[in-house]
Amino acid sequence: MAAFAAAALNMDWSWLPKYQGQMIDALGVTVALFTTSVLAGALLAVPLGLAQVAGPWPLAWLARGFCTVIRGTPILLQMWLLYYGLGSLFPYMPELRQSPLWPYLIEAWPYAFVALTLSFAGYEGEVMRGAFRGVPRGELEAAHSMGMTPFTILRRIWLPRAIQRVLPTLGGELILHLKATPLVATIAVIDIYAIIARIRQETFITYEPLLLLAFIYTLLAGSIALGIWLLEKRLPARE
Repeated sequence: MAAFAAAALNMDWSWLPKYQGQMIDALGVTVALFTTSVLAGALLAVPLGLAQVAGPWPLAWLARGFCTVIRGTPILLQMWLLYYGLGSLFPYMPELRQSPLWPYLIEAWPYAFVALTLSFAGYEGEVMRGAFRGVPRGELEAAHSMGMTPFTILRRIWLPRAIQRVLPTLGGELILHLKATPLVATIAVIDIYAIIARIRQETFITYEPLLLLAFIYTLLAGSIALGIWLLEKRLPARE
């Protein structure tokens, strides 16, 4: 680590003040896309997992098919299909061009958000399926015998216990999702990776920008791991 730090100090960082403002704005885009797609994806993942475990078979098969397709195709392909495929059809729909949604549909970030959200939902939907199945059946039967409604059982017992079981896996999934965010640069979203690529093109400096990018993502991933660890410490140990 000392040798690594010494090498970093001897590199050329003269370009950093010029691009500092752009990097801060782009980092905000990365964090915002990551955070919002995780929250929206988690809201979708819970019903996806629950449908596979307790839903009627048509709904269960639809949820299983969605998770299989999302997990079986690259997120880059999904992003391109949304932006270059679906997005290219919208200009031919006059009703959309005249709607309040049009200013957003011509931007790249909504497609990036949708792609990241669906990707996270597909992976976590499968994880939640296993977590719901892992909750001891006796706990659910005991709650039912006490007169709890199905919604109360889900809200107070089944879902909290499933989330408790999934936390160790969730940390790794969140870090993997974070490392997928640079793909948004391929559809013209100016995130931190896109700014680093621009710096390399304009300054012809290669290693220093990439080293800084690696440091930034390491800090973000470490923050996620620390947050999950602290959350696990606050929750009672699962049996």
